Amino acid sequence: MIKLQKIDKSFGAQRVLSSVDLTLAPGNVTALIGPSGSGKSTLLRCVNLLEIPDSGVLELGDQRLEFRPDQKPARDQLLAIRRRTGMVFQNFQLFPYLTVIQNVMEGLLTVQKWDKERARERARALLTKVGIAHKADVWPATLSGGQQQRVAIARALAPSPEVLLCDEPTSALDPGLAVEVIEVLKQLASEGMTMLMATHDLRLAALIARDVVFLNNGVVVEAGPSRDIFTRPREQETARFVSTLTLSVPDSCGD
Repeated sequence: MIKLQKIDKSFGAQRVLSSVDLTLAPGNVTALIGPSGSGKSTLLRCVNLLEIPDSGVLELGDQRLEFRPDQKPARDQLLAIRRRTGMVFQNFQLFPYLTVIQNVMEGLLTVQKWDKERARERARALLTKVGIAHKADVWPATLSGGQQQRVAIARALAPSPEVLLCDEPTSALDPGLAVEVIEVLKQLASEGMTMLMATHDLRLAALIARDVVFLNNGVVVEAGPSRDIFTRPREQETARFVSTLTLSVPDSCGD
């Protein structure tokens, strides 16, 4: 289980997150939605400590970190949390000087210290899983955006993380290529992968997420099952934001 309590984060004088609470049950998919600048990506990055909260508490399994403005977590505490998470970035962040399979292998070799053949076998299995094994030996620059994002998902899955964090996984893609990525994420969700995603794509959230958290101005306005958020939100602010989807919410929403 992942639990965040009273998370605050500021950049200079700008308060980005204010007393945010969030709980993720194992095997659940949660979507963070909200307008640009609402704090979605910052909250996501606080989970794997790419951003360090100013205050609050983070629990991931049996690990617990308490944040204070005058004290930063120790490096070994940061690494322990990061090793339990996988991150999928908006713009793929593949290494251009490594082939597709080498991108997936890299973390296993340099961080996990796997031997080369074991890492290659794991990488090939994951590339098969995301439907791109036939591109294993090409350079990332030769791939479409959707293919690059599928490689990025395979790389994030390589060390078997407890939770997969996705920061706007489809926003850099045109609709046709986004479908490729959505299908992979749907498959992972059906297999019980714990996921937290920040997204502007309300249809992606409705298709995949069981729970939805709506943020605005760094505050959780409303949270609950995705079907409730998208079809019968309690707050007017939420209703206005999801109004573009409510007339055509998928039948599978929240399943």
